[in-house]
Amino acid sequence: MSVTAAQGFTAAGIAAGIKENGNPDLALVVNQGPRLAAAGVFTANRVKAAPVLWSQQVVKAGQVSAVVLNSGGANACTGPEGFQDTHATAEKAAEVLGHSAGEIAIASTGLIGVRLPMDKLLPGLEKAAAGLSAHGGEKAAIAIKTTDTVHKTAVVQGEGWTVGGMAKGAGMLAPGLATMLVVLTTDADIDTPGLDTALRAATRTTFDRVDSDGCMSTNDTVLLLASGASGITPAADVFAEAVRSVCDDLARQLIGDAEGASKDIRIEVINAATEDDAVEVGRSIARNNLLKCALHGEDPNWGRVLSAIGTTSAAFDPDKLNVAINGVWVCRNGSVGDDRDLVDMRYREVRITADLAEGSETAVIWANDLTADYVHENSAYSS
Repeated sequence: MSVTAAQGFTAAGIAAGIKENGNPDLALVVNQGPRLAAAGVFTANRVKAAPVLWSQQVVKAGQVSAVVLNSGGANACTGPEGFQDTHATAEKAAEVLGHSAGEIAIASTGLIGVRLPMDKLLPGLEKAAAGLSAHGGEKAAIAIKTTDTVHKTAVVQGEGWTVGGMAKGAGMLAPGLATMLVVLTTDADIDTPGLDTALRAATRTTFDRVDSDGCMSTNDTVLLLASGASGITPAADVFAEAVRSVCDDLARQLIGDAEGASKDIRIEVINAATEDDAVEVGRSIARNNLLKCALHGEDPNWGRVLSAIGTTSAAFDPDKLNVAINGVWVCRNGSVGDDRDLVDMRYREVRITADLAEGSETAVIWANDLTADYVHENSAYSS
């Protein structure tokens, strides 16, 4: 049930006419309380969409009663008029729900540089509000899809409390605190600082380590809302692990649905001097287009892994680097290792291990291959 798995939440997903194809395009998630605590993380892109700027201010106040999400238009790079459209959306949602506009978060996804059809979006909010249901999480998840082929949901059950979530994202996935649109909900009785701590810890090792195509969106938003409806306050570490688990599940689903991808690539950097070094190396490997093409062709071209490592500022000795692909150490001590023909590349998941031989820190980055389908989809996205 996604965002409605936790007590105290209702949701809806409808077709408001924002998308020309008539598919669902407007979602509404409402926190019925008694607590209205919230936390959020947003894109690090300096070019931020109007809904991001609005929601950052809403979340800063620490109280969110509802989230309006639309697909079919990003409302990014639309000037003051675009921000007014976001404000009008919050005002309309507040009107139909009987809440304050300052407690309504907004999230949008779609083509940049095009204003939203407000004559369809605003009436759509009335329809969405009328369709709110404690079982509406799946419909909401479907309504936020753009190039996604499937909707993405996840749930973790605690002892008498729940964390649920939904996500959208299939392209423009690169780290910057968050890498798509995500709404997480919980009925645990957690205050805003507790939510913020858990969310930032979770995104740091999940969404922030998904790197599909190296392109950072203008609209990335991850929100965590708490209703407190269970009346239970779990231990901070237990709650944080539940949030991390839901985020990890959703992050893997994002990679699995990446535009045109045929391979999911798990890049583990081990024995790094620092965690930052491990992340930098993993990210460099993930963004090496020559390697991504090779893996699409099921070619275990480990030289491209070494060349990617060499572009970083991480501590390492080139003559001590080791690389394994799907468990075969094809590179040892910076040179030829085991026979590359032993690498089985038939399956969707590819595992790369890069051993820097400099310390004990590790990090995992998830990426995908580069395919002709990805190029085709993104060459025709706006036409």
